[in-house]
Amino acid sequence: MVFERPEFPTLVDNIAEELSVIRYGYRGTGFADWKDRDLPQTPAFCTSLLRDMIRIREIEEEIERRYHQDQMKTPIHLVIGQEAASVGFCSALTRDDLLYSGHRTHGAYLAKGGDLRAMLCEMHCRINGCAGSRGGSMHLIDKSVGMAGTSAIVGGAVPISAGAALALKMKGSDRLAAVFLGDAATEEGVVAETLNFAALKRLPLVFLCENNFYSVQSPLFTRQPVRDIHKWAASHGVESVQVDGMNVLDVHDATAAAVERARHGGGATFIEAIVYRYRAHGGAGDDSKTGYRSLEEVREWERVDPVTTYGEFLKERRLVSEDDVAQMHAESRREVGEAFEFALASPEPTEKDLYTHVYSD
Repeated sequence: MVFERPEFPTLVDNIAEELSVIRYGYRGTGFADWKDRDLPQTPAFCTSLLRDMIRIREIEEEIERRYHQDQMKTPIHLVIGQEAASVGFCSALTRDDLLYSGHRTHGAYLAKGGDLRAMLCEMHCRINGCAGSRGGSMHLIDKSVGMAGTSAIVGGAVPISAGAALALKMKGSDRLAAVFLGDAATEEGVVAETLNFAALKRLPLVFLCENNFYSVQSPLFTRQPVRDIHKWAASHGVESVQVDGMNVLDVHDATAAAVERARHGGGATFIEAIVYRYRAHGGAGDDSKTGYRSLEEVREWERVDPVTTYGEFLKERRLVSEDDVAQMHAESRREVGEAFEFALASPEPTEKDLYTHVYSD
């Protein structure tokens, strides 16, 4: 699905007037295009996508509820509202494919199969965290499921993913590398260089750009007033497509095609997923009242909540019932509650742990 460029209003001095502006409204069609289409895989698979999105939503909301207690000693960047991009993308990858991410890691880590208990232990600075209490929320890793690494530097994970893709190609592996990045990362020179290198070497690499229109509190039109991100990516010689990132089936379909291309020597693909984060750039809660975006804009996107709309679509297709959805929520809440209990009961690092993974000549 291709989104038309919105008409951007000029900036105004009157903050009250500015707060009523909807700069970025939803321009997708929901699941209307899927009503008469065959599902991309089995009914069980399609139902699992909903379960995975509900699980991530419940985990994120519980993290948000507890964050003020100051037991999680890490900055957080919630993925509430962007679950369809995380799940749709990772559902087309295998366990052995290598995944990299920027600072908004929770959705990628969980959708790739990362261990929830290890994630929460990491966020509570416990020794059995997935990075041994050294990384926190922005540096989740689990090599057993192919969650290969993250970077808190904007665009920092992108060239690393290209290096991994090159290594896989040189080894003759049928595995591929994939990377999450945000719209702001496309403003970093290293991302343009990586796209060029990926095209030149026909790397088995898939980029997923989650375009949520804001870099912290800077709107896209104040940073990239004339750039269509997927077209910009295509100008480097890689296959490029734009999809509705609120639609998990659209994201999965585009990723599956990109994966097929990469595995058979077709080179890299850049997917721009149009998404929206419902919460602040970092921390818990919504910061819209500061004026960088309007509450009306947030509410408009909440009406197309990716978890709710996909659940309604599956109900219409008679693949799930209201009770099924309620059970998915209940199971996820139970799991996250137990995982928090495990994390809080886990041991903290000791002085001797300072010397683990430290090397010198």
